[in-house]
Amino acid sequence: MKKLVSVDFAASLIKDGSSLMTGGFLKCGSPKEVIEKLLENGTKNLTLIANDTSFPDFERGKLVVNKRIKKAIVSHIGTNPETGKQMHSGEMEVVLVPQGTLAERIRAAGAGLGGILTPTGIGTVVQEGKEVIEVDGKKYLLEKPLRADVALIYGTKVDSFGNVSFHGSTRNFNTIMATAADTVIVEAEEIIDGCLDPNEVVIPGIFVDYIVKGGR
Repeated sequence: MKKLVSVDFAASLIKDGSSLMTGGFLKCGSPKEVIEKLLENGTKNLTLIANDTSFPDFERGKLVVNKRIKKAIVSHIGTNPETGKQMHSGEMEVVLVPQGTLAERIRAAGAGLGGILTPTGIGTVVQEGKEVIEVDGKKYLLEKPLRADVALIYGTKVDSFGNVSFHGSTRNFNTIMATAADTVIVEAEEIIDGCLDPNEVVIPGIFVDYIVKGGR
């Protein structure tokens, strides 16, 4: 269990000004124990990369409410009114990215690619400031890879080697984020002594640096 660390230690790896990816789709498959410790520690000026900013009273949504986020790169913010308030007041920069584009940018970083080409956003505000490339007569936006200092992800079951399995749709963004950060912390609902059945493994342990015990 060399990868198993305390929540305190895991949170200490996330410094002021860090870029932080957090897995989850709203409350589904979202880590929360380390985020609670970040709130307690006063960690601030974070760049959040996530599908959404969750709800005001839940994990990464609390980071927004407590004004710990300086920039959010997300697909939607509608479930957390505080995000919109801080965006309009200029307290927090919000970069809205189409959901499929967000996923592919993260995947591209994990795969070592220079970016992706997508027609999504052509002719809209999404295109502003981006390179347009034409392929076989069709225009595409060049979207660059998205990588973070730390990825904080969720796992339903995690073994002592860091192999991760998921129940249902809890895998969502967690799987690609595990490949696209310098340090990967998995918050496990259940920690298995020994090794998972290989057929259960979704994220190989080679991608995971640290494991913490999470809540249900």
